[in-house]
Amino acid sequence: MTISRAVGAAVFVAALALGGRGAGAQSRPAPAPPAPQVEPMAPYEPQLLRLAEIMGALAYLRDLCGDKDGAEWRARMNALIEAESASAPRKDRLAGAYNKGFHGFETTYRTCTDNARLIIDKYIGEGGSIARDVGSRFGGG
Repeated sequence: MTISRAVGAAVFVAALALGGRGAGAQSRPAPAPPAPQVEPMAPYEPQLLRLAEIMGALAYLRDLCGDKDGAEWRARMNALIEAESASAPRKDRLAGAYNKGFHGFETTYRTCTDNARLIIDKYIGEGGSIARDVGSRFGGG
């Protein structure tokens, strides 16, 4: 059985890290790790991240204020992630924005207030505007 070059390099680096040189180990630097692949961002990525953050905030605030449709906002977010995400890093960015919106209000609001209702109204308007703008500019249809 042959050991692949990558596995061999990993074993060599691990042996050096553990302080053992091993019998016959050559004194050479470890190979450089491969350069990370940078995924190009879609031109509408900032708008989608903001929309995800708004959806997270709405999921929390609307449940808090008795609308009981947080699960619907989570389902919409999952649909957005599935429709827009080709890679794990992109899914992570969208989910992170959603969680930022959710947890940002979770730490601040424990009960529904007039201000929470104002935020809900503002975010529904802003989210709708973003969705329309992205759809009309980049929807391709």
